[in-house]
Amino acid sequence: MKLRRLSTRSPGFGAKLAALTRYDAAQDPVVQKTVRKILADVRKRGDAAVREYTKKFDRVSPKDFSLTSLKAIPPEHAGALRAAHERIRAFHEKQIQESWQFTEADGTRLGQRLTPLDRVGLYVPGGKAAYPSSVLMNAVPAKVAGVREIVMVSPNPHPLVLAAAALAGVDRVIGIGGAQAIGALAYGTKSIPRVDKIVGPGNVYVAEAKRQVFGEVGIDMLAGPSEILVIGDGSAPADWVAMDLFSQAEHDESAQAILLSPEERYLDAVASSIEKLLPGMERRTVISTALKNRGALILTRDLEEACAIANRIAPEHMELAVEEPEKLLSKVRAAGAIFLGRWSSEAIGDYCAGPNHVLPTAGTARFSSPLGVYDFQKRTSIIAVSRGSAITLGKIAKTLAEGEGLSAHARAAEMRFK
Repeated sequence: MKLRRLSTRSPGFGAKLAALTRYDAAQDPVVQKTVRKILADVRKRGDAAVREYTKKFDRVSPKDFSLTSLKAIPPEHAGALRAAHERIRAFHEKQIQESWQFTEADGTRLGQRLTPLDRVGLYVPGGKAAYPSSVLMNAVPAKVAGVREIVMVSPNPHPLVLAAAALAGVDRVIGIGGAQAIGALAYGTKSIPRVDKIVGPGNVYVAEAKRQVFGEVGIDMLAGPSEILVIGDGSAPADWVAMDLFSQAEHDESAQAILLSPEERYLDAVASSIEKLLPGMERRTVISTALKNRGALILTRDLEEACAIANRIAPEHMELAVEEPEKLLSKVRAAGAIFLGRWSSEAIGDYCAGPNHVLPTAGTARFSSPLGVYDFQKRTSIIAVSRGSAITLGKIAKTLAEGEGLSAHARAAEMRFK
């Protein structure tokens, strides 16, 4: 296949880049209506509705699954899960923050208290696919944060998923999926407890359900298709970069895969590698469609311009496949995760590097961050006003309240110093 070629020197490049990278998460009215109906039904009829939809859509009956021991899965899988878990946990333990406070000269004490969420719901896609890495990436930071209970839902979960759940400290696994599972977690039923936050990936119905229950509960994010952007100077083998582009393109037909380089010969080499390697890929149809829809090789004036363009795109994954990546790192301001140097493949980040693979997509890395321990904690302000401060601060509060026309506020402050 011939991958799209662009150049920053060409007229209209900005418009072409915008069209390529724009992802319109337009909501399907049919999906919205279906999900709204399911959620309302689950809210009204609880377990009965969950059972009916689960049998209808997943052709199974809801049930609790026992967690699987690592001894029950192939040793190589058990070893890989254990190693990944240790690295993910070690990384997220660095994110732990403490409550803090300070006392002013007159005795007024101010501070912030951090407390973990009580109960979190984790959605894991089921069926033929298995996503144990998703279990680890979502459950581990929750446990590190101190979440008391993790309830996992997944239609007919794979043994690897159950093993990962046991390793990560999941407390309960319920065999349900779809919008009905999201509704059950958000509203609670007789048999399924209501959670404080729902995390984890799913299909369009799950994503829409999370969108609709947001406000009743917290959610991690509304994720778009997978993305990878590589900045290359020609030092990384072309085959490696082509395969890195494939690694995200194979997720789905809407995935985005882009290479930026000031070296035209290098773009040619990667294009040749794509042609050579694609026929041997198991998911070549998906990869080919994704590259055709949202893939590109872009010629830039230099590496600095490549970084500027990357900041405009704000990709989920960014690889700095250059000889001296540290020199470019400070120039990158918007990316979910940055991989430095030729040895840092995005695939390692997906599974076992340690940082979370739940990352902002669709340009939201401009203002969003990867999933972490902080997503499972609440911050509460602590205010203990001394008698002396009740006078000085009370007068300030009274003046401002009167300026806003809120007389009860003003009098409440005034009563404490009159």
